[in-house]
Amino acid sequence: MLRIDTISYSVEGRPLIEGASATIPTGHKVGVVGRNGTGKTTLFRLIRGELALEGGDIHLPKGARIGGVAQEVPASKTSLLDTVLAADTERAALMAEKSDDAHRIAEIQTRLADIDAWSAEARAATILKGLGFTDAEQAMPCRAFSGGWRMRVALAAVLFSEPDLLLLDEPTNYLDLEGAVWLESYLGRYPHTVLVISHDRDLLNRAVGGILHLEDRKLTYYATPYDAFAATRAERLRVAESENRKAEARVAHLQSFVDRFRAKASKAKQAQSRLKMIEKITLTATPQEAALRAFSFPEPEELSPPIIDMEGVSVGYEGRAVLEKLTLRIDQDDRIALLGRNGEGKSTLSKLLADRLPPMSGKLRRANKLRIGYFAQHQIEDLYPEETPIEHVRRRRPDEGPARLRARLSGFGLQAAQAETPAARLSGGQKARLSLLLATIDSPHLLILDEPTNHLDIESREALVEALTAYTGAVILVSHDMHLLSLVADRLWLVKGGRVAPYEEDLDAYRRSLLVSETPKSQRANAAPARPAARPGRERLQELRSEARKCEARVRKIEEMRDKLSRKLADPELYEDARAGELATWNRKYAEIMEGLDRAETLWMAALEKLEAAETP
Repeated sequence: MLRIDTISYSVEGRPLIEGASATIPTGHKVGVVGRNGTGKTTLFRLIRGELALEGGDIHLPKGARIGGVAQEVPASKTSLLDTVLAADTERAALMAEKSDDAHRIAEIQTRLADIDAWSAEARAATILKGLGFTDAEQAMPCRAFSGGWRMRVALAAVLFSEPDLLLLDEPTNYLDLEGAVWLESYLGRYPHTVLVISHDRDLLNRAVGGILHLEDRKLTYYATPYDAFAATRAERLRVAESENRKAEARVAHLQSFVDRFRAKASKAKQAQSRLKMIEKITLTATPQEAALRAFSFPEPEELSPPIIDMEGVSVGYEGRAVLEKLTLRIDQDDRIALLGRNGEGKSTLSKLLADRLPPMSGKLRRANKLRIGYFAQHQIEDLYPEETPIEHVRRRRPDEGPARLRARLSGFGLQAAQAETPAARLSGGQKARLSLLLATIDSPHLLILDEPTNHLDIESREALVEALTAYTGAVILVSHDMHLLSLVADRLWLVKGGRVAPYEEDLDAYRRSLLVSETPKSQRANAAPARPAARPGRERLQELRSEARKCEARVRKIEEMRDKLSRKLADPELYEDARAGELATWNRKYAEIMEGLDRAETLWMAALEKLEAAETP
């Protein structure tokens, strides 16, 4: 159990966390949310003991191991697989230990068996594969990979080491959609306590059972996934705002009496009495709810369709084609999400569409006067660190006056204080907003966005969804945020095997296909048989569909039971000394539920796989 007891911490004299408390039951998966700058990362550093508390205490079970991803692994000669294996320091030490003592040798072998050391390589390889590394890449040295990929190795290492308390800070920021889906599934099965800072709604709904909300320097724990938390909080805000309106009306009524009769001697005492009453009326403390800082995308003029048309196009690098035989069309009202595993060519296609990579063969036609906006994560790092946002915009619009430049920045949530702040001192979210502004400043007819939500909090992501929905140009999206894709994209393209083709099913079907492909064969109950020579009859298909529905219903039922137990275990009274035996019982029941949920999900995936195989013509 993690217990946070009235902790306080300040930064440069400004209270960041003040008298905050929360209790996280052992084995629970909890999402840590709050607007950017509220102190979520600082909270993690306080839990790890990297920062000294100014007040209060943080209690963990004695000997509990805390793990997290602080930085990328070094660019060493060590292979990815060996780097991950080395994260289990006990196993590494036992494997390296030499002894001639028969008793000690027996102890070593017994302990290696206890920690399942002989399956370690398979487990490490499975984690690396889930995070996007092929078998060949796992044998390559770390120095062969860029910083973002080495961050994935660091994540793989901490997952493999299985600490008792796993702290993850925005882990999907350096993952693609496929890696994010795998991580959601993995965290749901993780055997110990997890705290994950995330703005990814899908992860917060699927991988965790509780939400720890940091707001107004306080912590509030909700024993529900994100959507239920958001609904509860919205109702709390509504009630608080109603109470505030009543209080404001009463203050106005009393103040009007004071204003009318303050000067009259006969009414002076009554006026003074009402002034004291006004002083005692306090507004309900509503959570800090800054207005959504919307994105204001300029509207382009309409062009004749199509704006891009391809026939038999091939594209690649240094004479080697990555994508071939592309016959695609884009109209100005298209909203297209690119799906596909990392390395299949999504970025190559984006660069081709953005006119940053020429076609090697085939015909590619663009509409006259077509303007294209392109946003990719690396562009955030390409900002001039010593220049302010207003100077960045002035580079693109040298003839515009300061008022117009500031209006542009304000339209992307960058107010007066940020406008004059050097880019090096801006937050990640503020840099992303500036880069989005620069990408759209020319009113593009086609906007290509490669992971636009990294560094944006949930409110900003919702504002981006609204802006993209209202935008009158075409949108090409590459993102690990399935919530964003589901709300914005109306067409899906799958980039796979050197080809790009429409994906006819929906995002949920794509997610299920990823989970099925990642499930080890040894865990697949009644694995799907090889495709039969003839399609099953209608009756057999109905049986398979019925089985899949039953499996899904079973998973939903167990999830409901899990949520009920989570709420029970969130009750602070349960942790009083007098109820220690009861707590142990509830924790055991929770562990049994999580084990049952794992089995039920495996059966569901197997049923879906059998149904998919039967339906394949």
